[in-house]
Amino acid sequence: MDSLAQKLEEMAIPDLELATSPLVSEADAGLATGEVSKKKNKKKKKPSAAAPVNGEAQVEEAPKDGDAEGEDDDGDDDDDEEEAGANGASTTGAKKKKKKKSNKKKKKQTEPPTIGLSVLFPTKIYPEGEVCEYKDDNVWRTTDEEKRALERQNFDQYNDVRRAAEVHRQVRQYARRTIKPGMSMTEICEMIENGTRSLVEANGFESGIAFPTGCSLNHCAAHYTPNAGDKIVLQYGDVCKIDFGVHVNGRIIDSAFTLTFDPVYDNLLAAVKEATNTGIREAGIDVRLGDIGAAIQEVMESYEVEIGGKTHQVKSIRNLTGHSIDPYKIHGTKAVPIVNNGDPTKMEEGEYFAIETFGSTGRGIVRYDMETSHYARAYDIPNIPIRMPKAKSLFETINREFGTLPFCRRYLDRVGEEKYLLALKSLCDTGHVSGYPPLVDVKGSYTAQYEHTLVLRPTRKEVLSRGDDY
Repeated sequence: MDSLAQKLEEMAIPDLELATSPLVSEADAGLATGEVSKKKNKKKKKPSAAAPVNGEAQVEEAPKDGDAEGEDDDGDDDDDEEEAGANGASTTGAKKKKKKKSNKKKKKQTEPPTIGLSVLFPTKIYPEGEVCEYKDDNVWRTTDEEKRALERQNFDQYNDVRRAAEVHRQVRQYARRTIKPGMSMTEICEMIENGTRSLVEANGFESGIAFPTGCSLNHCAAHYTPNAGDKIVLQYGDVCKIDFGVHVNGRIIDSAFTLTFDPVYDNLLAAVKEATNTGIREAGIDVRLGDIGAAIQEVMESYEVEIGGKTHQVKSIRNLTGHSIDPYKIHGTKAVPIVNNGDPTKMEEGEYFAIETFGSTGRGIVRYDMETSHYARAYDIPNIPIRMPKAKSLFETINREFGTLPFCRRYLDRVGEEKYLLALKSLCDTGHVSGYPPLVDVKGSYTAQYEHTLVLRPTRKEVLSRGDDY
């Protein structure tokens, strides 16, 4: 029994030694540790391969750190190569994207302006004018959800007229920089009209010039544009009113400003500009037109101007007015007076108005004079036959080219009409066409004009033609 127990003890000793041997335990521990660390390394590498998804900044930093080209601590080259490929491709893609963005340059307008607005505004969304809150009883409109919904429905209409307004701003800013004494009136008008046609991308009744460019001088307040052969040249001492219009789908922008080169006229211009801004400030839904006229007159006639050693009070020209504007119809049914005439007619929601004021150092009343240059087809064509063949042909041209939009003789020349004066007079006599001669105050006086177009939106009014210049 003792010998048997002894033998069993001798046989168990090697097993114990094997289990407790330092050599065996180190090898086993080393294998276990190597496997665990390798797995941990592989787990850490997986997020770096997916790093491009989380952001471009992480992808761009990878090549700088050398992670894409280097090896892992455990020498797993295959995994590293795959990760380098993924990171490299992502980095290249990110660089390409950034390169495209940096190469995209916003196009700028040329001088003279020739680039159409659809190129400058590829989204076809055009900038708003000056937006003004309504006053007093109409303040609630600003936040009323029903009125805001109505505005959203009218967005296309507003976008059309904003496009016309942006054309007007860009063309007139170039004109104000460019017009100088010594230029002929024909040269000035053609410069403005060519710029307008280019920027609005004139296309028949879809877009184009809304009426002839007015460039009335000194005592002539409105409705002068040169006819063919006109030799008048702008002088240093002239007061020149530039009045031109743009339309898109019949929505018209009518805006005007006055140019002078002699500072002696500064107070005259300041009076008219402030009077126009007063009219804009007072305009609003349910406002009486007579009240607007009273406010304009009060401001206008508070100014004096000294010319040639003589002091003149600036007067509102009482028989000239602003007006409502309808589609393809420059003069709507409502007139906005620039004197206190007591008119109780009210402005209404959705209406477009040209707020324009005229100041004069003369009598403050204008009359017809000089050669007619402005014409327009009658809105309601009379039921009278046109008997003269040339007049009939001319009327067809007017209908085709201008419709109810005003035109001038130069425009007839441009579309190829010749020897048409007798036919044009015949159409005026029968009432198919109306002529609008220049409007003048007394000779030796000076007149000035400023004008803006605004729309009475359901929530707020928008001065569409407002710009940095005026």
